[in-house]
Amino acid sequence: MNLDLVKSYQFKEDSWQASLLLAFLASAGLYYINIFPAIIDALMQGAQLSAVEAGKITSANALGAAFGALMITLLIRLIPRWKLTAACMLLTLISIDIFTILQSSVTALVPLRFCHGFIGGALVGLGFSVIARTSKPSVAFSLLIVVQYSGGALGLWQLPPLVPIYGTYVPFYALITFSSLTLCMLPFLGAYPLPNEKLKSKKTAAVKVKPLLLTLIALFLFQAANMALFAFIFGLGKFFSHDMDFLSPVIGITNIIAILGAILAIYTGAKFKLCTPLTIALVVAVLGTWLLIFSESGAIFLVVNAVVGIAWAFSVPYFLTMAAKFDAAGQMAALGGFASKMGLATGPLVAGYLLSEPESYLLLINVATLALALCVLVAIYPARLLDKKALI
Repeated sequence: MNLDLVKSYQFKEDSWQASLLLAFLASAGLYYINIFPAIIDALMQGAQLSAVEAGKITSANALGAAFGALMITLLIRLIPRWKLTAACMLLTLISIDIFTILQSSVTALVPLRFCHGFIGGALVGLGFSVIARTSKPSVAFSLLIVVQYSGGALGLWQLPPLVPIYGTYVPFYALITFSSLTLCMLPFLGAYPLPNEKLKSKKTAAVKVKPLLLTLIALFLFQAANMALFAFIFGLGKFFSHDMDFLSPVIGITNIIAILGAILAIYTGAKFKLCTPLTIALVVAVLGTWLLIFSESGAIFLVVNAVVGIAWAFSVPYFLTMAAKFDAAGQMAALGGFASKMGLATGPLVAGYLLSEPESYLLLINVATLALALCVLVAIYPARLLDKKALI
């Protein structure tokens, strides 16, 4: 095919349209995270699994994603044809989801979902590395959150009521749909080549290990604390005597409202430095999470979930942008994806064990609050260094 013809229907590499498609690419392997509560509720209500069993299955998905993100971090510079690799990964994800639906027993789901997570995590890491090569990665990372929350809101609103009608595996049809749409978007993206050796050496020499590690630890704590609660948010709501007729639309609405956080991050990322906006958002997340102990009030449950969601959607692009600043090829952005997935995997797993007794929801809220408070303390140092351009 003529190369000029191919380029004619591709978006400019630094356009907002290209950033949006990259956001879909980096979301495709992670979409199950955004509908985690719907998947867990489907497994618990549809397949009659316990919280521990459901937590193990979904955590296997997220743990596999963590290792997949780590693997791709080591291979980023060896993948010049990243679009072909991404297409193969998307087709594999679709195949595994179809195979999951065909399962008549849940015993095979742990290893099967681990494999899905591994490929999905590698795809997300690959997407992060490409985003890091753009001139404004913060825009693409913020759009990434917009895509995730929009898709998550739609899934959380519509999928739970369909499970009693169509069965346990309804959420996995949504995963297949998202991956298929993303596959159709790949041809419209540009090449985003790896940086040349001169630029690569310059950027690699500038990396400082301590602030990088602190950034990754803060991201891990943030994701683990938030996902520990979010994965069991339907159960938490039921613990405070709310029914699914209330919970499904509320969780869907708060996810839509949370998109404001990602949109705000686009604005503040262009106008202000990192430390102050990020610190404010993290403190809001700490206070909002603690206020979940008053969730017996439907109004408080709705408002607090919306506020925490906004803080979550605002902070993640900041953390990923921080990681992306450590090199030009995107390896550190992919490593940020690894830290994020480890947090997303650890949160539901720990929560599942804490919830061995129904009354443990209050304990879970307090543990998540403490983890977020620690995240604030860890994140301040690397954010300040990046603001001072100490890494350049």
